[in-house]
Amino acid sequence: MRNILIVLSTGIISTLMAEGEPSVADAIFTVNNTWMLVSTFLVFIMHLGFSALETGLTQSKNTVNILFKNVAIIAIGILSYAFCGFNLMYPGDFNGYFGFAGLGIKSPAGNAGLIDYAGGAYTYFTDFIFQAMFAATAATIVSGAVAERIKLSSFLIFSLVYVALIYPIAGSWKWGGGWLDEKGFYDFAGSTLVHGVGGWAALVGAWMLGPRIGKYGKNGNIKPIKGHNMPLASIGVFLLWFGWYGFNGGSVLSADPGNVSLVFVTTTLAAAAGVMGAMITSWVISKKPDLSMILNGPLAGLVGITAGADVISPMNSIIVGFIAGIIVVFSVIQLDKLKIDDPVGAISVHLICGIWGTIAVGLFSANHSLTTQIIGVLSYGVFCLIGSLIVFSLIKSLIGLRVTEEEEIIGLDIGEHEMESYAGFEIFTVE
Repeated sequence: MRNILIVLSTGIISTLMAEGEPSVADAIFTVNNTWMLVSTFLVFIMHLGFSALETGLTQSKNTVNILFKNVAIIAIGILSYAFCGFNLMYPGDFNGYFGFAGLGIKSPAGNAGLIDYAGGAYTYFTDFIFQAMFAATAATIVSGAVAERIKLSSFLIFSLVYVALIYPIAGSWKWGGGWLDEKGFYDFAGSTLVHGVGGWAALVGAWMLGPRIGKYGKNGNIKPIKGHNMPLASIGVFLLWFGWYGFNGGSVLSADPGNVSLVFVTTTLAAAAGVMGAMITSWVISKKPDLSMILNGPLAGLVGITAGADVISPMNSIIVGFIAGIIVVFSVIQLDKLKIDDPVGAISVHLICGIWGTIAVGLFSANHSLTTQIIGVLSYGVFCLIGSLIVFSLIKSLIGLRVTEEEEIIGLDIGEHEMESYAGFEIFTVE
């Protein structure tokens, strides 16, 4: 990656110099924007990772439904963010709690308006498309926790409202220069602002829907419903890990070599430590090496380091990731005991480890207050719990949340789509 960036930067600068002797500032501006756009498509690839992971960890009879949701979420997230979300999240001067800069994204007046955006660091359009990918990710987190029993229409309506309104309002409190930003709350790339916000909604959705049929016995015993394709789930994890370099690396908001390289290192070390933490913990508890648990390990570490990837030292990032790997195992087990059915462990990975990562900034960064970090976590928790509860409740009262028992038993591929993900072979005989 280092050599690629050097070649890319050298090529861009050489081309610019040949076209008209621009300043070094112009060349740096171009390189910064290029890196942010590369990061954007790395974040986009994460949606393929989410799709593969969720599909692999659930039953084959629901594959079409899960893939349909994940494709639709990208479109809903990007379009709703363009329509109103971006201007809710970045409203400009506002009271710190709510502001709105108007409907739709608009071309800045003239080229100067485009390149002078954000103090000349990057363009208006670069900012929008990078942030839009983050917005779509928040709704994708919910998909895994409510999989295999939510109505497709209900989920899509929820995703639309959540990404268009709740996610950007919450984001404005920090990234839009709101009241939490003024207090000194810190969340570099979204342990809370993306993963926590999505995780709170996932928790409410899983709780309101109730568990899948057959998940828990009458005497309270847990009956695992195994995923049908562990190779696909493993591919999904590697794609997410790969895309996270854009998620965190792009959040530097420039191609600054010192900051980007530090973020790459802390991101990688935390992910690796998350693997080890989850592997050791699950192996000790279950006496067997559990692949599903170890797959959540790197994701736990990645979510954990996302809040402080640029302010936590490399060696401390190992501690953050390792603890996240331990936490995710205990969280999955505890949620099962509470009969909150989360087919892919989304709540444990994104919400619980997101909380840990946000608090870890206050523990491992001398420049940030632990008290302020906790205030931020609690504030987002209250807002997102209430917001998602209202939206889910309204949808439930109007069109219902859960599919029928018959549809759930035969699978949502047939029940909602009248399609099969893995068509069987027909045997023909000659008379």
